[in-house]
This record gives sequence, C-alpha cells and structure tokens, in this order.
Amino acid sequence: MKTTKMLTREEADQKWYVVDAKDKVLGRLATRVADVLRGKHKPTFTPNADIGDFVIVVNAEKVKLTGKKRTDKVYYHHTGFMGGLKSTTPEKVLGSKHPTRVVEWAVRGMLPKTRLGDRLFTKLKVYAGPEHPHKAQQPQALPVSE
Repeated sequence: MKTTKMLTREEADQKWYVVDAKDKVLGRLATRVADVLRGKHKPTFTPNADIGDFVIVVNAEKVKLTGKKRTDKVYYHHTGFMGGLKSTTPEKVLGSKHPTRVVEWAVRGMLPKTRLGDRLFTKLKVYAGPEHPHKAQQPQALPVSE
C-alpha cells in the first residue's frame, strides 16, 4: 500500500520570488501570489503545513483594477465602538501613505482564516516602488498573467 508523503515546514525548500505589479490586474495577481504562498504550485503540496514560498511584490501602487472598481469598490472595517463602521475605496488607499494595503488585503482574503493563514501572510513582502531590500535572497521572477 502506498502512502502520501506529508511534508513539514522544516522539510520544504522555500524559495523567494519577485513579482512586478505594474499594470497587472489585482485579482489575477493576488490569486497567483496566494497560490505560491500556500505552496499549491508544488507537487508536494500539504494542506496543513507551511511549505509555500516567499513572495516580494514591487510597484504595488501601479496595480490595475478593472471596470469601475477603483472608485466603486468599498473596503469596510469596524472600530469596535458604537457606530464605528468605516469605509474607504481603492482610489483613496492607493493615493494615501500606504498604497501597498490594496494588494495585501486582496492576498490576505485568499489565504486560510487560521493560524496557518497568519503565518503564510508574514511571507508576503509588498513595496510601493520598484526597490526592495531582499536582494541577498536572490529572488526569481514569478510570471503572472495579464
């Protein structure tokens, strides 16, 4: 009888990838990045272990949203106080001090809502401009469809 090999985090070889988000559609980019973070692109995918790779996203402020999503999509959060429902749009977020949050929120929504998802999210590095401080890891380019 054959058994399936279940990898642990220590047994997995984790690589670094870099993605240029300039003129890439946000949803397609987030889906590809979430799959790589989770490890679904590997033949040794283990659903309950952190065997995915690290992903660096550069030029996050130049990501593309299709249709009227830039102005009509709404992000909500609650402060925890009475009447504390706050809302914002991607246009406001991309024009603010933290334009990387649009990509972070999109990818975070595609990861598991568990402790594993929290750990996977720490392996995502998002930068607004074209520069990143992870040159020593020698990241490879990750292809993302348009």
